[in-house]
Amino acid sequence: MSRVPRILLAGFEPFGADPTNPSWDAVAPLQGACIGGHRVETRCLPVAFETALTALRQALDAVRPRLLLCVGLAGGREGLSLERVAINVIDARIADNLGAQPVDAPVVEGGPAAYFSRLPIKAMRAALQAQGLPAHISQTAGTYVCNQVFYGACHLLRRRRGVRAGFIHVPYSPELAATHPGQFALPVDVATQALRICLEVALDTSEDLVLAGGAEH
Repeated sequence: MSRVPRILLAGFEPFGADPTNPSWDAVAPLQGACIGGHRVETRCLPVAFETALTALRQALDAVRPRLLLCVGLAGGREGLSLERVAINVIDARIADNLGAQPVDAPVVEGGPAAYFSRLPIKAMRAALQAQGLPAHISQTAGTYVCNQVFYGACHLLRRRRGVRAGFIHVPYSPELAATHPGQFALPVDVATQALRICLEVALDTSEDLVLAGGAEH
């Protein structure tokens, strides 16, 4: 019997002072879902520089996915951020969940300066916007654990043929936005719906759309 192809979908545990993390809350309901003939396997990654990439590597070895999508929290952004690029820099504004706060450190010593998403982010944005969901192309995944995982994923998969990886940031949930006044909020079930759409598009699209998605600043 042939093995059902799989998608690895990863979110993050809570960090800082927040009691929940909408990235994991949005990812978790998709465990076991069938999307485009692929079974979704979910993982919750630690917000810790020392262990995040180890956990990701273990998940990749166990699941052996054809597609990897990591999802993080970017509170303050208005809608889903489809990340274009991961950079080889860690510069932590706050300590991680183990108390580490690296400054100006590489994700991978001697690695390339950056990796680009291998997912069709512009086609994904178009599909989300067609459903009335707020989404934009982001030119930075930050310099915290999200960027570390995005870069590390691309680095780990650089020699695995046929496996594509990318990263999406989700905004605050209404519950978290209530503790961060004035910030945009997106219900978790809507974020879950958006992730499903993104996975469907990623599986169906081999070449991305040629649409403007740049930023002036």
